[in-house]
Amino acid sequence: MIKLLEPSQRERWDHYVMASADGSFFHLSAWQQVIKQAFGHNTYYYYTEQDGEITGILPLTHVNSLLFGNSLVSNAFCVYGGIVASNDEAFAGLQSKAQQLARELGVDSLEMRSRQQHHPDWPHKELYVTFRKELDPDVEKNLNAIPRKQRAMVRAGIKAGLTSVIDDNVERLYRAYSESVRNLGTPVFPKRYFQILQDVFGESCEVLTIEHEGQLVASVMSFYFKDEVLPYYGGGTDAARDLKGNDFMYWEVMRRAVEKGCKIFDYGRSKVGTGSYRFKKHWGFEPEPLYYEVDLVKAKQIPEINPLNPKYRLFIAAWKRLPLPLSQLIGPWLAKDLG
Repeated sequence: MIKLLEPSQRERWDHYVMASADGSFFHLSAWQQVIKQAFGHNTYYYYTEQDGEITGILPLTHVNSLLFGNSLVSNAFCVYGGIVASNDEAFAGLQSKAQQLARELGVDSLEMRSRQQHHPDWPHKELYVTFRKELDPDVEKNLNAIPRKQRAMVRAGIKAGLTSVIDDNVERLYRAYSESVRNLGTPVFPKRYFQILQDVFGESCEVLTIEHEGQLVASVMSFYFKDEVLPYYGGGTDAARDLKGNDFMYWEVMRRAVEKGCKIFDYGRSKVGTGSYRFKKHWGFEPEPLYYEVDLVKAKQIPEINPLNPKYRLFIAAWKRLPLPLSQLIGPWLAKDLG
């Protein structure tokens, strides 16, 4: 039996996610609340049940935009998603339900974002990879495992007198992140989104900020899930480059995570060949393919809503020149549909 998630069943849903090897932070039921509150998109969180036990889950978000198309995604604003199921029957049932809903909604495409290939007969984007690495319980061994040139960057940040603190709000994170995103030519999410993430996920969502002589240098929001840490939204000010602020920041996330007992550092998604891709490789992480598999409903080919698409080149160049306050004002209106 396939059901839509009700608030009373969220605890059961999350228990299933936590118990499943394929369950990720982005499968947690709280994302339904986050996406609805921050962006207003409709969500469809389906689960299968047999003999009173959940046997599969599938979070779906409907993003319908005049500018960026009409899609059903598992899961929008997240790097991972897709079906998590205990058996083939549950998997097939959830896939069929998603395809049925996609056609009822009249979307261009249905997209499943997974670390493994689950729909080999669907085309998939060969654009994204993820970077994950096991952590040693010894902090110094993790530092020494960083390749020499990158380790020198971390040590330079330490020598410069950088310090890290945990912020209980998103003010400084938003300043650093929105500046970095503007510099990349990408619309920024609204500050309210980050506040909602912090409110909804509580202790599983941590903001670490880097200071130099009391001044903001860089900041990052990380998620904690099972025995993993996932630095997800981060950025630096102009001062970060000379002070090696970003290098020091990610080392501090790693160091603190080890002290908390984390065993996996998930550096997250990057587009192949980009600056962030090269940065993560310099840390000694090896890219793993991500399978963003797409069922083409009305579309004839996979939608390419990403900064590498040549048709966005002029927009990106213009956006980089926007004054920061203006980018913070206009950006959220666009970013809410860039799921």
